[in-house]
Amino acid sequence: MLISLDNAAFSYGDNLIFSGVSFSINEGERVGLIGANGEGKTTLIRLITGEFQADEGTVVKKNGIKIGCLEQSGGYTCGNTVYGEMLAIFNEELTAVQRLSSLSEELSKTDYTSREYNALSAKIESLNKFISANDCFNVEVKIKTVLNGLGFADRYNQVIDTMSGGEKTRLKLARLLLENPDLLILDEPTNHLDIPTLFWLEEYLQTFKGAIFVVSHDRFFLDKITKKTLEIENKKLLSFAGNYSKYKMLKAELSERLQKEYEAQLEERAKLQNYVDRNLVRASTAKSAQSRVKQLEKMVMAEKPFIPPKPPRFVFNYDAEPYENALEIKNLNLERGGKSLLKDANLFVRRGEKVALVGENGTGKSTLLKEIFNGNTAITKGRFVRLAYFDQESANLNEENAVLAELWERHTGYTQTEARAALARCGLFAEDMDKKVKSLSGGERAKLALCILECERGNFLIMDEPTNHLDLPAREGLEKSLKEFAGTLIFVSHDRYFISALAQNVAEISDGGLKIYFCGY
Repeated sequence: MLISLDNAAFSYGDNLIFSGVSFSINEGERVGLIGANGEGKTTLIRLITGEFQADEGTVVKKNGIKIGCLEQSGGYTCGNTVYGEMLAIFNEELTAVQRLSSLSEELSKTDYTSREYNALSAKIESLNKFISANDCFNVEVKIKTVLNGLGFADRYNQVIDTMSGGEKTRLKLARLLLENPDLLILDEPTNHLDIPTLFWLEEYLQTFKGAIFVVSHDRFFLDKITKKTLEIENKKLLSFAGNYSKYKMLKAELSERLQKEYEAQLEERAKLQNYVDRNLVRASTAKSAQSRVKQLEKMVMAEKPFIPPKPPRFVFNYDAEPYENALEIKNLNLERGGKSLLKDANLFVRRGEKVALVGENGTGKSTLLKEIFNGNTAITKGRFVRLAYFDQESANLNEENAVLAELWERHTGYTQTEARAALARCGLFAEDMDKKVKSLSGGERAKLALCILECERGNFLIMDEPTNHLDLPAREGLEKSLKEFAGTLIFVSHDRYFISALAQNVAEISDGGLKIYFCGY
């Protein structure tokens, strides 16, 4: 056993986050943690790492345990180069190899009959055991394998401080994998990874010897990596054997069973009470009625099963049907910052098609979506096409506006009731209406942007990473609404589950070209 929590509880002031949390993580175990935004997943991680202390209960760790933790936005502040920083992890291993070389040279010059020769031989034998156990001769191979797999193949000499936040987080993941901890904790590790890198990480983690504890909204990733699923819901923690898909089935069965048991108990209680009410005052039946009263008094009612709040519900409608030919890109050349992204690219989209745009990070997916929305001489919209655009960074939101005002200013024809109802349906409620946009969480900003998008009533939606920051219920709600959307959709996403559910065709940017596959993901 590496970690054990027993009846742990934690609060921020008077705000109880969770209580009665009990579970353990064993050596080599693969555990997924899920739950809606704000349920306390990151807080639970901080209890495990020791950053927070439990208000009640205990957190027990194995003596000498080595924990590596990747936070959602945890990267580097470092003036070292990428390769130099990774090399520093293996100082002890590299020193051992250098020491072996030095001792071997010294041994070759020493009389083999002397005491000094025997002492040197013993030191070399001890060093060889350490080198063999720690695979010291393969340090550079390990570093290059991880750096190349995580997208740093051509950036060994880049200074870390010059990187973006997402790149620094990805490099922190590389360091954690190379440090090889007993317990690897990953909080949303797929956020900054493109699809090829995701596949590489999944394969690498299959061979990882330590235990893994992962928080993720990536359903494919959870299915591939985890063997046990924990869920925080209604301030409690539930445990299910199996990955995310298995959890979905087991959770549905559990909810159904608990509801039936609760209803059966209510029915039994109602029957007893009815008998008492009808017979207590009659002399002939008063005795049997009294026995029913005692039964009622002894009956311990089960807790009413928790019914989760309804997930956000998005509704994408439009007023006018466009012509059959919705969009045509013909011989498009695209470059940014002096870098060529696309050359002679062509794409034809018909009305009602749903197209996923995929490719590695930096190939120009987001840039192409913006060109489609803003217009380009090589891009032709069909007649009566009304474009509506979702920006993954929500950069078009006014940071100083309140939530209600941000929607209302864009759609002045709404009554206040209509505006509030639209926001509530998308997961923003009365307590959120007066919040400033700049104070919203990532998930709340995404819900506001999606609500504004649906109010645009576009018949051709352009969506750049729409599932970013959304929890699993919100992702599944968005997925359902876009399946039902009768209009045209072109979108970028790293959520393979989301792509699989929606894409009829897939357009891939690779090596400066745009290739269309007339099939699902």
